[in-house]
Amino acid sequence: MQELIEYILQFGNLNKQQIGLISSKATETELLKDDYFVEAGSTFNQVVFILKGILRIYYYNKKGDEITKYFIDENHLFSNPYKGEPLTEYIQAVTDCKLIVFPQKDWDDLSDTIVGWDKITHKIFQKGMAEKLDRRSSLVSEDATTRYLTFLEKFPTLVNRVPLSYIASYLGITQQSLSRIRKNIG
Repeated sequence: MQELIEYILQFGNLNKQQIGLISSKATETELLKDDYFVEAGSTFNQVVFILKGILRIYYYNKKGDEITKYFIDENHLFSNPYKGEPLTEYIQAVTDCKLIVFPQKDWDDLSDTIVGWDKITHKIFQKGMAEKLDRRSSLVSEDATTRYLTFLEKFPTLVNRVPLSYIASYLGITQQSLSRIRKNIG
């Protein structure tokens, strides 16, 4: 819980009562490697902070290929931007994970109770959106080798913790191509 509070305090100030209220609304949970946090078609009405581990968000394309859309690792907060709508993607644990989860209603209660909470959370989600755009933007126009090198730069802690098949899927290349690229730059 301390990691979450420290994370939030980077974006604004809170007093002890407010920190206590935030802690009272949160639940710690664990997810084992390969377990699903949310499956496509399910509603996802929570706000989640990752204490430990890596989650990936993925979907299946029309051919039935699994496409990794994004990785979320430690010290990141995320939620469903489309409140109340079923997810079209899966959220799966790549490693064993420890999460702090807030039901959306409790998160909203924090907004109603803590003065300045909306401002703090707006900054957090703006930072997250900027990171996401930064991490994805180079994948559109670069060749496969450059995409992989950019992946290493943007996700330095993931390369040895995530299966190569997921990284290849994220980069939009085959696992064989990724192996060749790694061999050529290694």
